[in-house]
Amino acid sequence: MRIGIAQLNTTVGDLAGNRRKILAAYDTLVAQGAQLVVYPELVVTGYPPRDLLFKSAFVPDNEDSLAEIATHTGEVPALVGFVETNPSLQGRRFHNAAAFCHHGEVHVIARKCLLPTYDVFDEDRYFEAAAEPRVITHAGLRIGVTICEDIWKNPAIPTSRLYHIDPVSTLAAQDIDLAINLSASPWHHAKDHVREQLVTDAARALRCPLVYVNAVGGNDELIFDGQSLVAGPDGAVRERLAAFAEDVRVVEVGLSTASATVPPPLDLTRSHSTDAEKNTPADIHAALVLGLRDYAVKSGFKRAHVALSGGIDSAVVAVLAADALGAENVTGISLPSVFSSQHSRDDARRLAQNLGIAFETIAIADTVAACERALAPCFAGRPRDVAEENIQARVRGVIMMALSNKFGSLLLTTGNKSEIAVGYCTLYGDMCGGLAVISDLFKTQVYALARWMNRDRELIPWNTIEKPPSAELRPGQLDQDSLPPYDELDAILKGYVEEGVSRRELIARGHAAATVNDIARKVDLNEYKRKQAAPGLKITPLAFGVGRRIPIVQKYVN
Repeated sequence: MRIGIAQLNTTVGDLAGNRRKILAAYDTLVAQGAQLVVYPELVVTGYPPRDLLFKSAFVPDNEDSLAEIATHTGEVPALVGFVETNPSLQGRRFHNAAAFCHHGEVHVIARKCLLPTYDVFDEDRYFEAAAEPRVITHAGLRIGVTICEDIWKNPAIPTSRLYHIDPVSTLAAQDIDLAINLSASPWHHAKDHVREQLVTDAARALRCPLVYVNAVGGNDELIFDGQSLVAGPDGAVRERLAAFAEDVRVVEVGLSTASATVPPPLDLTRSHSTDAEKNTPADIHAALVLGLRDYAVKSGFKRAHVALSGGIDSAVVAVLAADALGAENVTGISLPSVFSSQHSRDDARRLAQNLGIAFETIAIADTVAACERALAPCFAGRPRDVAEENIQARVRGVIMMALSNKFGSLLLTTGNKSEIAVGYCTLYGDMCGGLAVISDLFKTQVYALARWMNRDRELIPWNTIEKPPSAELRPGQLDQDSLPPYDELDAILKGYVEEGVSRRELIARGHAAATVNDIARKVDLNEYKRKQAAPGLKITPLAFGVGRRIPIVQKYVN
């Protein structure tokens, strides 16, 4: 059977725009000989629609859009993800559903069984779960339909304990000929091999081909990578669509069944390979460029501003911005103070020249001095400290936001995950902006990405990469004056923030008790800053933002 896979980049809430994409893909795939066209999860609305679902007209409008899509179908059916109003008076108001559209009408509706409610997912807030997956009969074939999480019931997956049914096992007992999974599975590094193994394991358990169609594109902080798959009944991957790009393709799916096999346990410890580890910066770069571009374009921004300090973080953000929006649409601003070194000013200028972006210098020394004079009567008798240091960052924030307002540009913040974790960022200063591009990259990852960006030629001045990092808020200041080396800091933060391990466990791993306690204290104290930060692009299993909900006011120490 020739299956048309429409791996599309949709925008949440753009029902008309999404419909145009859906119909254009349908026409293209039918013209290429598709016998069935399949789309990602909730392709009609974009994923995730979140509380748009509670707007009175949103779900009816999405159902009207689906009806128009169905009207467009002819001899070739389409399987389209949408939000269905729950026809029952029991449970949640909606279903996460897929409509089988054929000859101008919706013939069958399949509903999602497993509703993820963890990390960035909150589907139980909106949807009622189906009791079992739907089997659709078409062209003499029995087609089992699952939606995203429905194939993630596996003992090796910690979240499996949330579910009491296994849709794959249910379908396996029904002798189906073909399985389809409509998905909107956001990307994070190292997730793709786990997801691929789940798909191939499901195909072997079902003893039939499985077509997995995933969304692609950026929606707010989430990045969807596509990489749709077709797995044969033997578990072998037969087709793989593009990563981090739209892909509309017809694939031939052989429908011969394989002998019954029992999939081996999913091994979450299996690494990609040495080569894959070397390619890590390429994956991160592709994800961040896609996320940044979509956040800007879907929000109506054509241009971006970046404050260039001469440091590694702003340099990496500038490269990503130029790659995402085009160098002609990016402006770098140098904002030197009396403490800014000449080499940092030179590095910022050289970076802009290497990238071909516009560059301007706005000195802030006089403005900072004016603020200090205005505060002098209130500060009299008190030693100079972080209050004066932060004036510089806040003056820069005022200037950068003024430029953003005047030119209608997106201001990109430049803080990394290590700094944001311990509060080495200034609220209403360098945290000002509309998108935190690298807020989910630890400092060590920022350096690795910078070196990868320079793999062919010098984009980021090598001096920026090699010099000791410093905020340059006072003479001779270095980050390592008050922080451990970044490889040690990032190891502690990965354990404390991402893995949720205790201070005692971190100390047992070999980290000094004083260092662990200091870093953990900094993380806990700066929750209030992170709650006020710009949204950041998610590339790890646990990012600061909607997936991490720590109270600001809390006293637990472990």
